[in-house]
Amino acid sequence: MKLVTFEKDGGARPGVIVDDRGSILDISAVMPTISSLNELIEAGPPALEALAEHARGTVPGARLIPAADAKLLAPIPMPNRNIFCVGKNYHEHAKEFHDSGFDATSGKDAVPEHPIIFSKSFTTVTGPGAPIPATADWTNSVDYEVELAVVIGRRGKNIAKADAYDHVFGYTIVNDVTSRHLQHQHKQWFIGKNFDGFCPMGPWLVTADEVGNVEELDVKTTVNGETRQSAVVRDLIFDIPTLIETLSRVMTLLPGDIIATGTPAGVGIGFDPPRFLKPGDEVSVSISKLGTLSNPVT
Repeated sequence: MKLVTFEKDGGARPGVIVDDRGSILDISAVMPTISSLNELIEAGPPALEALAEHARGTVPGARLIPAADAKLLAPIPMPNRNIFCVGKNYHEHAKEFHDSGFDATSGKDAVPEHPIIFSKSFTTVTGPGAPIPATADWTNSVDYEVELAVVIGRRGKNIAKADAYDHVFGYTIVNDVTSRHLQHQHKQWFIGKNFDGFCPMGPWLVTADEVGNVEELDVKTTVNGETRQSAVVRDLIFDIPTLIETLSRVMTLLPGDIIATGTPAGVGIGFDPPRFLKPGDEVSVSISKLGTLSNPVT
């Protein structure tokens, strides 16, 4: 299923897309105890099965909202915790970042021996069509990063790789927007990646059963229609089971947690000179089966 959060009557509501026209079923209207996708995820498989019955139209009386009448927000506009992010997790990107002069944490090797984990605050999250506030960065070094995001569905600690996908609820897209100069100046990645509005997410959250083999998904970025990034998820240095195992060794993963898995080569700092985002640009990040997330730069 394709799950969304949309704006209606001044508030955010959870929905599910039910046809090829993008019509939305308001989940809270047919399941009154569910007021957000976080609550749906936390309710577990029985709630998802009940929603599937409504989405198939087997439960009569549900009113659909035309896609044109709904403003989509990030599927999880207010995550319960910071988003867990992975740095330098595609081989070619690890090399381009290592060689760019912006990686203040790099050693002699471009490819990390272990996953590099940092976080983005939940206050960075915005949705489809929301502006990327490049002018907020006084260093004028804003960059784009398309990333596959994994949404955890089941609580777990010390999760083995073999069991990792049992804990995945679904997938969405994030753009891990970054101030490169601040990332370099502070010798770590938190400051440069945590401006409000630096994590566009969406356009929807797709349940794992609909995605199938996630490693076959194509990942792409265009800026003003020009392709900048293009890769396949199977090219990750550390795959999704490894990331889930690594995080859950030290902390309990909770339903609704989001893991952004890293970006491929082709970011702005990979060019000579760097090609940073500027007001008036349009950035579109897309992943096959997950849609396209587009945002203007202001």
